[in-house]
Amino acid sequence: MARVVFPESFTAFTDGEREWVTQASDVRGLTAELRQRWPALADLLTRSAVAIDGQIYQDAFLEPIGPESEVFFMARIEGG
Repeated sequence: MARVVFPESFTAFTDGEREWVTQASDVRGLTAELRQRWPALADLLTRSAVAIDGQIYQDAFLEPIGPESEVFFMARIEGG
């Protein structure tokens, strides 16, 4: 299972839910579940980075989610 933790800025899009537990085993499946459950998140998720167990990945679709992972969605930070 993965525990998804939304930043405060996302709670309006998740009807106030701050955390959510899912059986998704990879980020692609997790993103599909989130889009189905909260359609308003779809646009934000295409512009988001993901931190898995504290490690931030810009291209989250290539990274697996391990058992007991915590997944945090956040606004992407562009660097120069």
